[in-house]
Amino acid sequence: MAHGLVNPEGLHDSVPFGYSHTVSVPGGSELVLVSGQYASGPDGAVVSGDFAEQVRQTFRNIGVALAAHGLGLGDVVQLRTYVVDHDPGKLGPIAAAVQEGWGGKPPTQTLLGVASLATPEVLFEVEAVAVRR
Repeated sequence: MAHGLVNPEGLHDSVPFGYSHTVSVPGGSELVLVSGQYASGPDGAVVSGDFAEQVRQTFRNIGVALAAHGLGLGDVVQLRTYVVDHDPGKLGPIAAAVQEGWGGKPPTQTLLGVASLATPEVLFEVEAVAVRR
């Protein structure tokens, strides 16, 4: 049984913003936790100072981490997103990347604006929880 995304009547349509309101995980599933990923290349260096490119690279890195477990983006049930100096203009690139990765079935997501991340050049970081059925 797959995990079930539900966007209940009475809550706003969250999909255009890149998240779903709720998800249920079937019993007996294995959780795979992906630590905070950022826009690094294989050497660990940040690949770009551009926020939108950092978002895209970060989600690519989430995909690589999941593939190591035989999973893909469609197995993600929750994202925790950290944005340095968040402002509403940064929502567009995030929503576009989520749309690219998940289409009309995005996982649940919490976005946190933060003052800084591990190093000054990191502008965006994401943790993920995935489910192996």
